Amino acid sequence: MSLQQTPQSRVFVELLPWADRGRENYLLSGGETLPGLRRPLSSAPAQTPSREVHVSGTAEVSASPDRAQVVVRVSSTKEAAAEAKKSVCRRLDYITQSLRQQGVQSENVTVTKDFKRLENAYHMEAEVCITFTEFGKMQNICNFLVEKLDSSVVISQPQFYHMPGSIDNLRRQACLAAVENAWRKAQEVCNLVGQTLGKPLIIKEEETKEWEGQIDDPQSSRLSNSLTVQEKIKSATMHAASKVFITFEVKGREKKKKHI
Repeated sequence: MSLQQTPQSRVFVELLPWADRGRENYLLSGGETLPGLRRPLSSAPAQTPSREVHVSGTAEVSASPDRAQVVVRVSSTKEAAAEAKKSVCRRLDYITQSLRQQGVQSENVTVTKDFKRLENAYHMEAEVCITFTEFGKMQNICNFLVEKLDSSVVISQPQFYHMPGSIDNLRRQACLAAVENAWRKAQEVCNLVGQTLGKPLIIKEEETKEWEGQIDDPQSSRLSNSLTVQEKIKSATMHAASKVFITFEVKGREKKKKHI
């Protein structure tokens, strides 16, 4: 009994370099390929790997407070309610009139009044909350009120702060300054090695930080009332720092053609 012969089959396999083995395909007869394997290499020349320069950049920016708030308190205690009101309102009118004469806008002045009865008398208290954008004017007005009014009028120490949105704007400034510093560094490196800096490929902000006042400042441990105006401004100054990492493309310098 003769054995039946098995039909012959042919398999074509392409051997590729080690770096391309993960993308290989086996080509079978009839032009079919097995999945996960690579077709024969094309005759196109291999692309030259891009050249890059990696740099980091840091920046720190600061902003002094742009607002200050002062509270003026006026109070009076009298046996008659009308006398207590009259005493407070008279000085209150003088304060608000002085503010208008000094150029303080009405939207920057808030007045609150509180009237209550004690055991055998009436007590009235008023507060004038003033917001300043010019610190020199603030000091002149406070000194003027201290000189003209009696001890029953109490003027608080100025509280310095930043308007809404100032901190976000400071963070953006720090990031942009860090990017600019990184770009300058990459530009100088390319100039040093005779290359041309190309476009940025990756821009990443790696670290951000913000704080108020000076780090390890001995004045920060002192009571707020014992600080001078300039010390208070310094302690209310905001700082922001940023660190970025950027990858730039590097291009070779083109040779100038000589004209005959």
